[in-house]
Amino acid sequence: MRIWFKMMKGTHLIKDMTVTDESDDTRTHKIFKALDEVCYAFDLGKPIWLDANVEEFKRHAKTRFTQDCFIEHVDFDFLEMHVIEED
Repeated sequence: MRIWFKMMKGTHLIKDMTVTDESDDTRTHKIFKALDEVCYAFDLGKPIWLDANVEEFKRHAKTRFTQDCFIEHVDFDFLEMHVIEED
């Protein structure tokens, strides 16, 4: 599984990172581990999954975490998570 994370401010890409996980873990575990890895690399607190994030991710294998998903203030508009390759 490969997941692409993009940190965006307006239309500008601030940071991006692709996480690859070829383990035998479940899809959900791979997604949460990838999100943990990116938050550590970008020095972010972990976002809260709102119902809208869960539904969007189920439908499109993609979601955006906005300021509403973070407890602390963030200096970007959203962190997008997109599954670009499934096992």
